[in-house]
Parts: sequence; C-alpha cells; structure tokens
Amino acid sequence: MRYIGIIFLFFFTITAFAQNKEYNSEDLSITPLIDGTLIVPNATGKLPLAILIGGSGPTDRNGNQQMMVNNSLKFLAEGLYENGIATFRYDKRIVKQMKQHNVDEKKIRFGDFIDDAIAVLNYFKKDSRFSKIYFIGHSQGSLIGMVAAQRGADGFVSIAGAGQEIDAVIVDQLAKQAPGLEENARIAFDDLRANGVANNYSPGLASIFRKDIQPFIYTWMQYDPKVEIAKLKIPVLIINGDKDIQVQVSEAELLKNAKPDAEYKIIPGMNHIFKKIEGNDLENSKSYNIYNLPVMPELIETVSKFIGK
Repeated sequence: MRYIGIIFLFFFTITAFAQNKEYNSEDLSITPLIDGTLIVPNATGKLPLAILIGGSGPTDRNGNQQMMVNNSLKFLAEGLYENGIATFRYDKRIVKQMKQHNVDEKKIRFGDFIDDAIAVLNYFKKDSRFSKIYFIGHSQGSLIGMVAAQRGADGFVSIAGAGQEIDAVIVDQLAKQAPGLEENARIAFDDLRANGVANNYSPGLASIFRKDIQPFIYTWMQYDPKVEIAKLKIPVLIINGDKDIQVQVSEAELLKNAKPDAEYKIIPGMNHIFKKIEGNDLENSKSYNIYNLPVMPELIETVSKFIGK
C-alpha cells in the first residue's frame, strides 16, 4: 500500500526550496497562504504563462515533500522556460500552514485548493506580460486545474490525472495492492458518500478513513473528473506515462473518452513524476527521491508544442 500512502500523507516537515539562480525568477505571494516562483524568459512581446499545480499532500512548488525530493515540477518549469513559456509554480497551502504550525486537518476541504488555483489565475489575468494562461495540473492537481480552468483559463493540461472519482481510484488501487481490504473500503466509501461519515472500516484503512480527514475526502469525492473535463470549452491536453504506478493509463483513457476533442499522449517509459524508467518497480520507487534526475524531454516537448499553437 505504499502508493496509497503517498496520496494521503499530510504531515511532513517542510522541504527546502531548490532555486536555480540562472533563471529570470521572481518569488510572489498571491494570497496569505499561496507563495510561489514565477520564471519569465526574456522576450520582446507577450508570452504564454503556464500555472503548475502539484499533486496530493504537502507538495511544494518544486514537486517535493520531505523524504521525497525529485524536483519534478521545477524541472518541468525550467524546460518550458527554455522553450519560451513563462511558468508560475506554487506551494500548496498546507506547506505554509505547516511552516506556521497551524495545520488543522479537520478544516481542510478540497475546494480550498480550487479556490487557490482560481486566485492564482485571477492574479495573472491582470499581468499584461502574458498573452494566454494555461493550467498544468499533476495528479490531484489535474482535477483542481480542470475545475479552476472553467473560470477563464485559455488551455488546460492534465498530467497523470485520475479519470474516476477518488473513491473509485482508491478501491481500484486496493484491488491490486491489498485485495483483502477492497470490499471493506467500498462499503466505507459508500457510507461516507451517503452520510458524510464512515465508522465501520478496517484498521488497515485508517490512513484513508481516520476521522480528521474524512471531511476532506468527502469533499474530494464530490468531483467527477469526467464531468469536469467535459465542461471545458478550451484546448485540452491529456498526458500519462506507461510506467506510472500510481495512476494507470486507463485513467487517462477515461478523461479522453469524456473529452473526445482533447489531445492525448501516452509517453513510453515515463512514471508518475515524469522520470524515465527502464527497469522494475524498485527503480521506479527510487526515482521519487533522486533530486537531480531530469524529467523526460518528451514531456517538455509535448506540453511546449501544445501551448505554442
């Protein structure tokens, strides 16, 4: 169940931010809870801007958590910069809350992350340097981005985004990794969806169903990615790697089926954090904590081409 654990880890100490001084960068505070880094290539005219949204847990602007430093979002942003695309990447609000020692899990709601993304979008809509604004959402950030993009973004990119509601995703993961817990999890999720609370669940599922995070999971369950992506009337690109051990290619297929006019790319050898994997799951897992392993050039090329149209 180590991959499910990655999804639901909330309490990490803060990772130091890796900054590359060679890039034309600016640290910005969008709201009291949202801090990030803007990098803008030198150009004479307006540039497209991509807003990067990280995945689950206390993910910082570079795609890192404590004991999981791979700089996935940092390297993606820098690759887009080299192709003439400005980016803004930001720490999820829980990162700052943890730094300030005022995290209250019971008060976290999925909609908070959508509100944060909308706040970032509205901030940059007022910046005359940028011609168009795109969201690039990774993993959980895919769903956040596709909902926020409905508020006036010019394009949307999903990377390793789920195509099912989160309870169905977790049940599918359990079916593969811990089949003995699958049925119990389905019943507990059904109770949570119907009653707003789940009481009867196996101790082996406590990391998912503990009382403090049930309100967050409940609000997350209210969003169906297939429904949300179908609402978008803007260009959409759906990407997944065939070495992703957290989000299967079948999830990307569901998104594509829901949005038939979206561009669609499965990148051979790419895992969940955009790194090339040639070996087994052990190599895959180790890559989550290799700070200088680059992201796959094909990802940067695919996203750059989409935004550059």
